Amino acid sequence: MRQIFTLTIALFCLTNSIAQKSAVTSKILTSKEIREVFNETILKTLNITFPIFRIYKYTDKSGEYYCILAESTDQITNEKDTLHHKIKSVNVKPVSGSFTKTWEINDNVIKNDNDENSIRFWTKYIDFRDYDGDGLVDPIIIYGTLAANGYDDGRIKFIIYYRGEKIAIRHQNGVLDFERETQVDKAFYELPQSLQINVKQKMELMMKNEHAIFPAGWQIAMKNKKTIFNERR
Repeated sequence: MRQIFTLTIALFCLTNSIAQKSAVTSKILTSKEIREVFNETILKTLNITFPIFRIYKYTDKSGEYYCILAESTDQITNEKDTLHHKIKSVNVKPVSGSFTKTWEINDNVIKNDNDENSIRFWTKYIDFRDYDGDGLVDPIIIYGTLAANGYDDGRIKFIIYYRGEKIAIRHQNGVLDFERETQVDKAFYELPQSLQINVKQKMELMMKNEHAIFPAGWQIAMKNKKTIFNERR
């Protein structure tokens, strides 16, 4: 009898674990799905006037959500590249036949000595996953700019949404050592280790892909929970 009881408990725990994991899903909507779910009237209501770049749909134990990524179209270069001066991300939840906004991101190129010429969402590094196993998705949105020297002197921004809190990492690339600086919100170091590790892995991948030049010793700086680090003497 005790063996049957133990087996029943084990099966319950396994089933519960599988159910929790399967409750967290994410996908990229097709062009057809975007037209079906978000018509012009709905986009206008959400104040989205830029062309839609991508829409993610994700679900967790709190419900169903859509994350809309939109980028302005400002210039077509001679090389047929499209330049974007503004971006907008809106996260919404379907409620009673309409959509309720849960968070929003707005940013734009900065005209300074570097003369940034384009800003884009970096979908290679964006994901919607549950990092701490609480059944809730922890969105990571990443975008960056291009300047006079392409990625080498552009900016990068990580936006992490964790349990309703917005946490950011801001980085300035630079051709010269002293131009590079990374700023980390203090709250980042209070995130679950699994989430922190994933972000640092993304940073490593950006370096490998030549999208980022983080200050020398940045790994040690983050291990020591530094909120600002650079290569200035």
